[in-house]
Amino acid sequence: MIAVALLGAGGLARAAAPPRIGGCPILPAFAGSPTAPSAPSLSAFNQDVSSSPIDPRSRDYVNRITDLGGNQVVHPDFGGRGAYGIPYTTVGPGQPRVPVKVTGYAGESDFGRAPIPADAPVENGSDRHVLVLQRQRCELFEIFAAHYLGGRGHRWEAGSTARFDLGAGRLRHEGWTSADAAGLPILPGLVRPEEVDRGAVHHAIRVTFAATRRAYVHPGTHYASDRCDRDLPPMGLRLRLSRDYFHRHLDRFPPGSQSRVIFTALYHYGIINADNGGSGANWFITGARSKRWHDGDLNRLKTVPGTAFVVVRSRAPIKTPC
Repeated sequence: MIAVALLGAGGLARAAAPPRIGGCPILPAFAGSPTAPSAPSLSAFNQDVSSSPIDPRSRDYVNRITDLGGNQVVHPDFGGRGAYGIPYTTVGPGQPRVPVKVTGYAGESDFGRAPIPADAPVENGSDRHVLVLQRQRCELFEIFAAHYLGGRGHRWEAGSTARFDLGAGRLRHEGWTSADAAGLPILPGLVRPEEVDRGAVHHAIRVTFAATRRAYVHPGTHYASDRCDRDLPPMGLRLRLSRDYFHRHLDRFPPGSQSRVIFTALYHYGIINADNGGSGANWFITGARSKRWHDGDLNRLKTVPGTAFVVVRSRAPIKTPC
């Protein structure tokens, strides 16, 4: 069951505890009003937006995504007995920092050394993400296009690197990428089997679209497109299931199923546009790589059309050179 935030003095919601991994809070709790627009900070990941206002251009965005063609239903990009999804690992506070050679976005990368073990799991596919959370320090290190070079010092090579202090939750510098095109952390947006098994996902979910705008909205800090169409989704755009669709279709997802928990999260916490997908890859939501996913159950989510979503209004303005 999704926890309901209680109103206190001044109409502010009592901040729910953020999700935790390895004893670390995964970004700050959201402490604003339950009817507030999507926050411009990384606390937006932990904000229930089921009562937030809808963007006045919501229908234009969704219609434009629909016009792109390709996949037009929710697609869980994880499962397959561990073949799909983005892996992550945690390490102790004493894990040695090793050299990471940045070959792509060196001017937008945070580190050249990081506590990344030689056996850190690498995402299958072309993006080859590596995500490492350092326990006790609660620092998250993420790299894109990762390759283990080995040799003295256990060197890694990466296209870009990003470090996030999970307790502070500071945004990237304006215009900076991360291991994701939007400049967002990846780990906080992954659906994880252990939280689903506990019965609730209390954070927004990472999503990709086939085409995006040359624009971003906080908490995004970077775009990866040369297209200026106003109806294309900017990086950082927040969407959720419409209230009517959620309540009319909840009973299609059996109580206790993985799909019901995720479907509920798509209404309460929604999705955040984090990266460009492949050709036609719209509405692809991301989860952690695990053999614990039940593909037959997750496939129920593929009955949810993109047109069931609405765009949540953000407190932040869209930033674009267009």
